[in-house]
Amino acid sequence: MERRAVGELVTRKSYKHDLLFRISSIKQERAILHGEDIRLEADAPLLDLVKAEERELEKRRQKGKEQEEFSYRLFRQDYQLMKEKRDYQSTDGYHYADYFQLPAKVLHLDGDQIYLRKCIALYQRLGLQVHGVHLQEKEMPYHIQELIEKIQPDIIVITGHDSFSKSKGSKHDIRAYRHSQYFAETVREARKVTPHLDQLVIFAGACQSHFESLIRAGANFASSPHRINIHALDPVYIAAKIAYTPFMEKVNVWDALRNTMTGEKGMGGVETRGLLRTGLPYLADDDFELSDDEVLGE
Repeated sequence: MERRAVGELVTRKSYKHDLLFRISSIKQERAILHGEDIRLEADAPLLDLVKAEERELEKRRQKGKEQEEFSYRLFRQDYQLMKEKRDYQSTDGYHYADYFQLPAKVLHLDGDQIYLRKCIALYQRLGLQVHGVHLQEKEMPYHIQELIEKIQPDIIVITGHDSFSKSKGSKHDIRAYRHSQYFAETVREARKVTPHLDQLVIFAGACQSHFESLIRAGANFASSPHRINIHALDPVYIAAKIAYTPFMEKVNVWDALRNTMTGEKGMGGVETRGLLRTGLPYLADDDFELSDDEVLGE
């Protein structure tokens, strides 16, 4: 048998090589697998794994890049429409005036360090202030309150890896999920600090997560209503939509989902007030906000 190694990219023979995984750990001839592009955690016998060929890797990577760029372009269009509306409202439609903005601050908790780096890069590309923290899903409930007090975020993203196992119970039983209970506990701990849904906006969940429990725990948005896999970057687009929506407007759930790569089958939520605050006058010496080029840079 060909030896497998931690960090190696593989597919599963038993699932007809449908998804690309990274080996996270190996124990007793079984491997814990993390999706390379989706937030799914699985385990499989080493005999079931096949090393991904470089040609196949390049093909999958190119497809992934095209998908990510498509979502980014959609968000750029959405952002431009929001900016034009904001410009008009800030000046009553009669004359031009410079204004400043107070941007939202994001705290992003991620169970996957590689995904965390990818998400931070996208936050920066979208012009959002982010404080990223890598924590194992089981540890998140014990650290969230101190992180909120230290960072004072407006938005919290609680994510990592998850999965549903039919052998452990029905889809309504949270014990049948790998990490959903920890995500829900983390949300509940966060709500002890800030109960109001519009004062602290929370996204929680990963692939196949127990959506109902996360919403009941106090999340504004969560995954996964249809127990499907979600893309690693989808939570960032939810956070960005809320961050760039004026605080006097509600974020329509569908509008928040339309820029994600997963859509309404993988993500859902409740109406939530936007967090962007605009002020006048803008003084050139002040550094309230990034320029538009910096907000959505190429």
